[in-house]
Amino acid sequence: MRYTIYSWNVNGLRSVIGKGALQEFIAKKAPDVLCIQETKAKQGQAEIDLKEYQELWNSATRPGYSGTAIFTKPTPENTFNGFTDDINIKFPWADDVYGTPLDEGRVITAEYPEFFLVNVYTPNSKPDLSRLKLREDLWDPAFLSFLKDLEKTKPVVVCGDFNAAHTEIDLARPKENEMNAGYTKEERQGIDNLVSSGLLDTFRFLHPDEQRYTWWTWRAQARKRNIGWRIDYFFISKSLEKNLKSAEIHEDVLGSDHCPVSVTLEF
Repeated sequence: MRYTIYSWNVNGLRSVIGKGALQEFIAKKAPDVLCIQETKAKQGQAEIDLKEYQELWNSATRPGYSGTAIFTKPTPENTFNGFTDDINIKFPWADDVYGTPLDEGRVITAEYPEFFLVNVYTPNSKPDLSRLKLREDLWDPAFLSFLKDLEKTKPVVVCGDFNAAHTEIDLARPKENEMNAGYTKEERQGIDNLVSSGLLDTFRFLHPDEQRYTWWTWRAQARKRNIGWRIDYFFISKSLEKNLKSAEIHEDVLGSDHCPVSVTLEF
C-alpha cells in the first residue's frame, strides 16, 4: 500500500476554494489524503465536488475560526476528533482570556491499517505571547501524551501547522525573532520534546541542510523575497522510517500564506 499524504494550512477553506486554488492543487497533486488546517468553516459551508474523497471535519465552536479537516480516498478504520477523555481530564483547560482550545477544532485523527494519522492546528502564542503559557504548560505536553498513547497501539503520522520554527535553519531571520511568537525557546522546546520522544521530522531527516519555508507573512512581499518560516511539519514514529519514501515542501502551490507539505509512505 502506498500513501501520498499532504498537509496544508489554507487560511480559510472558502477563500481557497473561491480562488480556485484548492481545485487546481488537487487536480495537479492528486493526494491520497489531504489534511487541512484553519478551515474557518463548518461542514457544508465550503462546498467542493470531490467525489473520490471522504470528508472528515472538526470545526471550532466559534464561527469562522480555526478548524481542521481530512479529505481521504482510502477509507479509515476509525476516526475521532480532539484528544481522548484521559488527556482532557488530565489538564486544566479553562482559559479566561481565549477560552479552551478544546473547542477550537484543532485535532482530528484517522486510523488506517498501518498507522494513526493525526492532523493538528497548534494554537498560536499570539504576538504579545499571551497564549505562550498555554502552549508550554498545557497544549504541547497534552499533545505529546496523546501521541504516545496512540503509539501503544500502532505508529503515528502527525502533520499540520505547529506554529513554531524548530531551529535556525527553519526561518530566514532567527536572530531577529528569538523573542517573537513562533521562535521562543518555549515553542522550540515543544518541538524538541516531540523529536526526543522518538518522532522523526521527515523533511529535516531527508533534507538535513535545505533551508526552505512553508509560511510567509503577507507583509513586505515576504513570499516573493522568500523571507519565510518552516512551521508546517510531518512527524512519524521511528518505526516508520523504513516506509518513508519522500518528504517535500510545495512552494509552487499558491492560494494561502502557507504552502502544502507532503510525505509518501509505502507498506
